[in-house]
Amino acid sequence: MAPLSTTDEVTTAVQAVFGEAGVEGFVHAQDVDGDREFAFRADAPVIVASIRKIAVALAYARQAAAGALDRAARHTVTGANREGGGIGTDSCRHDVTLSTRDLAFFMLSMSDNAATDKLMELLGTDAVRAVAAELGCPRLPVGRYRELWDPVWAELGLDPEGDLDAQLDQVSEDRIRGLAMLDPTRSAASTPREITSLLAAIWRDRAGPAEACAEVRELMSHQLSVHRLAAGFDADVRVAAKNGSLWGVLNEAAVVEYPDGGRYAVAAFLRTPALGGRNPAADAAIGRAARLAVDHLRRPPAATTASVSASQETT
Repeated sequence: MAPLSTTDEVTTAVQAVFGEAGVEGFVHAQDVDGDREFAFRADAPVIVASIRKIAVALAYARQAAAGALDRAARHTVTGANREGGGIGTDSCRHDVTLSTRDLAFFMLSMSDNAATDKLMELLGTDAVRAVAAELGCPRLPVGRYRELWDPVWAELGLDPEGDLDAQLDQVSEDRIRGLAMLDPTRSAASTPREITSLLAAIWRDRAGPAEACAEVRELMSHQLSVHRLAAGFDADVRVAAKNGSLWGVLNEAAVVEYPDGGRYAVAAFLRTPALGGRNPAADAAIGRAARLAVDHLRRPPAATTASVSASQETT
């Protein structure tokens, strides 16, 4: 197959990837060290899920760099922080004590929700929201676990003190699909372009002190999940990423760094027909779409047309 040379050709290829996977997709990629970009519905509002944790990590790193937080201080994750059924400390049956830095590490490496909740407790919702707004993501969902989820349980008429899994088993898929949390026009949200701009600012040391930006880059390089975006790139490409999942939502945002020094921020957001469970086709679509976008940016400018926002092509 001949290399795709124009933005229109890449857009068509990305549409085909999403069509084959049976998902609705949104993509943005930008050259961290240049001004070239690829956009496919990049300004549409999307549900970010755990990608929000990048802003939490940045707020932590900025406070640590300023001496306002001690990276080595010990904090205990308790039942008040755990939602249950997750991974990391969120699945622990007993209290767990970690350093401030390791809370951030668990948050980004394995998307530990309880560690995130504890870190939010230390940082404060207002501080994290201010960082997100300053970096161009004013609608990013910010809050501790109960702040974000209690409105969902109330909308579904569930008792948050009861067995939520058992109660959710009695809720129809249609009611879940109709939740405000899953509608980016009614709830906290962002756009693919906002997320890649946030990442580019971190990689350019413009999102805070260089020390803070470097720490976030290092933490993001430890994500354990490699079956989505990273799977679309060769083994010699360094991928620092954060994924996100929610009912009917699969996402990932990353900066990919090539051996030749090229650095590209890329984000792919999917809406899926299935509310949950394994979805290998959708996971693979994230990596394939991201690779198409980045390959397009890596070709010589003379071989491409100007970037076209797919918001003008696809509604």
